[in-house]
Amino acid sequence: MGYYCGIDIGASATKLVILDGNGQIAAKTVERSGIDYAQTARRSLDRALQLSVLTEPQIDGIFSTGYGRDNVPFAHGKMTEIACHGKGAFHVFRRAMTVIDIGAQDCKVIHLDDRGCRTSFKMNRKCAAGTGAFLEEIAYRLDLSPSQLNGLAERSTNEVSLGSFCTVFAATEILERIRAGVKIEDIIKGAFRSVVKRLLEMDTIDGALVLTGGVAAHNPILATLVGESFGRPVLVPPEAQFAGALGAALFAVEAMTDQKIV
Repeated sequence: MGYYCGIDIGASATKLVILDGNGQIAAKTVERSGIDYAQTARRSLDRALQLSVLTEPQIDGIFSTGYGRDNVPFAHGKMTEIACHGKGAFHVFRRAMTVIDIGAQDCKVIHLDDRGCRTSFKMNRKCAAGTGAFLEEIAYRLDLSPSQLNGLAERSTNEVSLGSFCTVFAATEILERIRAGVKIEDIIKGAFRSVVKRLLEMDTIDGALVLTGGVAAHNPILATLVGESFGRPVLVPPEAQFAGALGAALFAVEAMTDQKIV
């Protein structure tokens, strides 16, 4: 049985998946990307090999994706985040869908038909609005860890609306809300709603609505708010943060074996 690896080097986190020849996950890792992407990729692979009790010669193919995909010297190939998130999401749900990936520095809307072929996509990478960076800035302004945001937002009983998508202006608005005595949890839920409003502006939804990426994985309230705003149920893969790495690994399988695992 062969093994195949996908490495998704994002601006914030590096995710790695090792698949066996049947498309089952043999190991996965995630860690901060840092400033040396090549070193992070090497460390991630070594850790995954240790977890899976495999040796590097047993890995028949390695594909990279993400912001730092050009910085993986041992990869056999590379694919865009758009291609890999679509591939990973379709592998799980296998239907026509619109995939929304909320990353640290950008957000993507990817349309797939019922065969998993991409029909169109849109991407926002000129502004932090609608991204994980926006939420991280909000957490910083409130002297909180980003990991605390979801739990606080879920306690909100009187959500406030933020008037600006701009990270800088929204941060100023939040300080004004605090001074006015608004509860922190209501402000945070408003920040999550602001992310969703930005997504609403980007594109329409066709087929099933799927959320991928670490922001969605760590903040379940996003799926609730997205569902409310788009007026339809939201699907989140069990390993939403690893969707890109999974897609890269699937591309490695296809490249090395001519076997398509959808």
